[in-house]
Amino acid sequence: MLTSRKSSLAMSRKASIVSGSDEGRRMSRLMSFAEQRDEKRWQDAINRVSLNLRSVRKGSTSTRGGSFHSDSDDINDGPKHPSVLYENTFQLEPKETQRFPTKKAEDVIKGIFNSNLRDKKYSSDGGKNLTTHLTELIRTQVKQELGRQSRFKIVVLVMVGSMEGQGFRCASRCLWYPQFDRYATYNYYNEHLFAVGTVYGVYYE
Repeated sequence: MLTSRKSSLAMSRKASIVSGSDEGRRMSRLMSFAEQRDEKRWQDAINRVSLNLRSVRKGSTSTRGGSFHSDSDDINDGPKHPSVLYENTFQLEPKETQRFPTKKAEDVIKGIFNSNLRDKKYSSDGGKNLTTHLTELIRTQVKQELGRQSRFKIVVLVMVGSMEGQGFRCASRCLWYPQFDRYATYNYYNEHLFAVGTVYGVYYE
């Protein structure tokens, strides 16, 4: 009876060891499967992110308050030149030859008004387009007079109104450095309208 009991206990221990080893192998297979599944999920997520980044680089993406446009469509147009980096000159005031040309700016306003407003009648519907056109012409020609190396910021103000025998007063107030910043203004009028053009040249340090 004792020997049979010992043999039964040994057989039960062997069976538990075999079952334990089977359970361990099954758990290791499950763990390896879970690791492979998680690795596949991570790889899929990385691929989705890379695809989204590529799509953003290829086109324009609208953002809150504006839009972002990428220039990747122009990559194949030709070789890209490196951007020019300018060193700080520590120049806090313009040289004598770089002062704002007040007289030239006034002549520009005068010439544009005389060539574009001669025998022109005032129209409330076209007043906005007229002032925008005159402003752009004056700004472009003044910047050409200054040259590309100028450090003056140009602000142009044009006002156009109808001549009805009324009084008109135009005033401006600016916060600037009067030693270097300048302005030029010119008044024009004919039988139908009047125009006031002002160019502000603000030195940019």
